[in-house]
Amino acid sequence: MKYALIPHVSAMSMLQYFTKMKKWVFSVALLLLINIAFGQVQPNAWDLFARTKFESKFQEKLGEYIFYPNFPPDLKAMAGKEITVEGYYVPFAPEDGNYIIISKYPMAQCFFCGGGGPESIAEVNFAKEPSKFSVDDLITVKGKLKLNTDDLDHVTFILDQAVLISK
Repeated sequence: MKYALIPHVSAMSMLQYFTKMKKWVFSVALLLLINIAFGQVQPNAWDLFARTKFESKFQEKLGEYIFYPNFPPDLKAMAGKEITVEGYYVPFAPEDGNYIIISKYPMAQCFFCGGGGPESIAEVNFAKEPSKFSVDDLITVKGKLKLNTDDLDHVTFILDQAVLISK
C-alpha cells in the first residue's frame, strides 16, 4: 500500500507540482534581483540633504555666525547629477528672479520661519521662467544638484537647469 500526504494524489502528481513550484519561485526571485540591481530608486533628496553636518563659524564680513556645510561622500557623489525634489514653495526669493526656494516643510515650519535647519531648503534655478506659485504649493522639480559651501548669496543645496515636474 502506497502512502501519500494528500489523499487521492499520486507521487508523480506531487513531483510535477513541486517542480512547477520551484520554477515559479526561482523566476520570482530572479525578477526581484534584477529589479534591485537595475531598478534602484533614487533616494529621497531631503534624506540625503539631512546627512550634511553643519558647523557654525564666525563670518568676519557679516559680523555673525554662519552655518558651513560638511557634505557626506554619497551626497558629494550626487553633485552635478540630476535629482528630483518635492517641496513646498516659500516666498523668500526675489519675484523678478528665475529661481525660487522650496522647503521640506510648509512655511510655518521652514528654515526661515520655523524650526527647520539649513538642510531643509533648496534653491531652484529654472531653465525657463517659472510659473507663479502660492505659499505652500507642493511642487516637484528636477534639476542638476549643486552643493554650495561658501557663496553667502545662495543656500546650501541648489538645483540648476531645473524643470517643473508637477504642481
